[in-house]
Amino acid sequence: MNFKDEMAKRTMQIEEIILRFLPEEKGYQKTVIEAMNYSILAGGKRLRPMLLQETYKMFHGEEGLEEPFMAALEMIHTYSLVHDDLPCMDDDEYRRGRKTTHAVYGEGMAVLAGDALLNFAFETAVTAFSRTENAQGMERVYRALSILAGKAGIFGMIGGQTADIEAENIGSEVTQDQLLFIYGYKTAALIQSAMMIGATLAGASDEELSKIETCAYSVGIAFQIQDDILDITGSLEVLGKQTGSDEKNHKSTYVALNGMERAKAEVERLSEEAAGILSSFDNRNEFLEALIKQLITREK
Repeated sequence: MNFKDEMAKRTMQIEEIILRFLPEEKGYQKTVIEAMNYSILAGGKRLRPMLLQETYKMFHGEEGLEEPFMAALEMIHTYSLVHDDLPCMDDDEYRRGRKTTHAVYGEGMAVLAGDALLNFAFETAVTAFSRTENAQGMERVYRALSILAGKAGIFGMIGGQTADIEAENIGSEVTQDQLLFIYGYKTAALIQSAMMIGATLAGASDEELSKIETCAYSVGIAFQIQDDILDITGSLEVLGKQTGSDEKNHKSTYVALNGMERAKAEVERLSEEAAGILSSFDNRNEFLEALIKQLITREK
């Protein structure tokens, strides 16, 4: 398998799926729709929909049921970035190599675009009900919606964002437990959502779903620690976003608490843990295993 070629092919397919679900830019609300589409079409790794789709494939899901959830999850991820970049949050001017939404459309419209993406994500996800005709399929869609809502809300991403904002007020007093809570909820929750939804829609057992949730947690924590590392070692040209924002916003990070060497060691440990869980399934997905390894050890 040529991973680079396979990655490019899958990314292109995901872009086409996302495009099919985006709203048409018309009507008196046209500006907010333009801002929504500007935000989501800015590119990016499409990590979450890809993880969802590849986990779905690993459990032999039938093609099509996962697509609304792939688009919905990317909308939720994108709205969180739009709000993250606002002056009242991280105050970043660049995202994915171009101007952030608030820098182009203004703060008010960026807030509305983020709100609209979150709401439209659920409008999109519920269309999955029309893609299945049996009770089993309906039950799987219902369970997937429950996962999506839970991992994006106060007991997921928003809960992590809340703890992250409050941690800025105490700076160096942030503990390891607080930091891992933030990472687990703000970052890992949506990665868990992606892989758990893929497994759920494909009919994975409760035991298999629990293993997927644990695997995705390890991936999410490692991904965030690697992001901390890159915030120090990377550059705007390579990453497509401003670096040094953690220090600028007085954020405590895994690197700040534990040092660069220990941070890199923890990324490796978590990577091996996730790989071990994936390799334990009878139906292995070679691309999914390679994808997770690449994401955790990425340089941008």
